Amino acid sequence: MVATHTTRATQPHDAAGPRAGHPGRRGLSPRLSPRLSLRRPLWLTPQAEGLLALLVTVAIWAAFALSARALSASSLLPADAALLRFGVPLVVLLPALWRRRRRIAAVRPGAAVKIICGAGVPFFLAAMHGGALTSAAFVGSIVPGMVPLFVSAIMIRRGHGVPRGTQAAGLALIAAGVAALVWRYVVPVDTDVLAGSGILLVASGLWALYTVGLREVDLDPVGSIGLLCLPSFAVIGVLVLTGVLPTGITHAAGGDIALFLVVQGLGVGLCAGLLYAFAIRRLGAERSSVVGSLSPVAVVLLAVPLLGETPTLAVLVGVPLITAGVVLANRRPRPEVPADA
Repeated sequence: MVATHTTRATQPHDAAGPRAGHPGRRGLSPRLSPRLSLRRPLWLTPQAEGLLALLVTVAIWAAFALSARALSASSLLPADAALLRFGVPLVVLLPALWRRRRRIAAVRPGAAVKIICGAGVPFFLAAMHGGALTSAAFVGSIVPGMVPLFVSAIMIRRGHGVPRGTQAAGLALIAAGVAALVWRYVVPVDTDVLAGSGILLVASGLWALYTVGLREVDLDPVGSIGLLCLPSFAVIGVLVLTGVLPTGITHAAGGDIALFLVVQGLGVGLCAGLLYAFAIRRLGAERSSVVGSLSPVAVVLLAVPLLGETPTLAVLVGVPLITAGVVLANRRPRPEVPADA
């Protein structure tokens, strides 16, 4: 997934918190910092630590897009992948979440709904289904790439200023990149790809809602993961037990279970949020978001050997446009006058 930007003119450059998109981006609390800042080798500088953590995070984001496409060919069903995605972090973080139970319970309902819906079961099922109908390149580009546009729309609706300058140019490039991805499926019409693209746009809009919700809560990365995963796991569990969503995990291949456990549960659900927060502390939000924008490119490159996908001309044009647009959209202008002055 890729970081994005929302204007918070009343706060300093980095005080507004990390950019949009991924679980636990609000930065590490002082209590968490010693646990993640283990003693490093003398040759490894803090900047190198941050860059290494960020590169691992980008690889995890790319793996999410690849797994969304690979799910259609695995022995697991979407509900099975969701159980692993939201269940594994709960098991691993259970003691830490218990200590944070009061702070999690104190989150305002409106912000909690944004987080739970925006990155929980609705988002997960939309991303998986959209990926099954399209390609990994579409998942890795449309879902994170459109987030800045959706977040900007939410901010404008709330009365914030319209993006301008390089941010406006970035949003225009993102829209052009998405249009370049889907144009060849319009004439002649490919209903599966167009439907999948529409579902991925819904997933992107949900993730933008999650992004805004994260900025409204006062939780560290572990608390944010708990707020997301606990109700999401409960919802998917009820849907499975009542038969609304079918499950085949008891008959699934062990290799498929292990793959999604590592990629979705440990990788996306746990490591990505913690590592990205660590990278932001080392590198800052601006540099982290620029490097993070490379995830669509990583998805395209990895999909060739891992999934046998061949980049089309539309992908070769659209993905660079989206990546450049995300970089520009993440540039935070220095406000001349605070919005609330």
